[in-house]
Amino acid sequence: MQRPSFIRHWTEVEDGDSNHYPGDSELMAIGAPLARKLGLQRIGIHHNRLPPGRRTSYPHAESAEEEFVYVLEGTPDVWVDGNLHRLRPGDSVAFPAGTGICHSFLNNTSEEVRLLVIGEVTKPENRIYYPLNESSFAVTRENRWDDWPSRPLGAHNGKPRAE
Repeated sequence: MQRPSFIRHWTEVEDGDSNHYPGDSELMAIGAPLARKLGLQRIGIHHNRLPPGRRTSYPHAESAEEEFVYVLEGTPDVWVDGNLHRLRPGDSVAFPAGTGICHSFLNNTSEEVRLLVIGEVTKPENRIYYPLNESSFAVTRENRWDDWPSRPLGAHNGKPRAE
């Protein structure tokens, strides 16, 4: 009997290795948009692969969307407000909406990292703040978080490096 369309392995729905910000050639995570491909409409669930030397995104904070990340495999660093924190399989990280906590996940190791990312689907009222890319093409007038609750930032530049 054939399985229904809402049962799939992540490798069957993984996007190609071409995820990058407009106007920038830096490749980000390789994602499998599980929720969307399996028919969910209210929550976002992604399986992300991070090859060595990659990151999930530019460091950012979101005004109206919550995000949760669970480390499945590997030892990535989470960039939080300019400081790195090493993670291991089984670690969970939560980013409540509106806190201004800026974040990104970096693979600074020589092994691939796998993450399960769960969050809310894109909301029209959500605003984004990129502390290291304020003038970036990724930020438009419509989605820029102008009243971001300022937080002190550490010195790390938010860019990955492979060991």
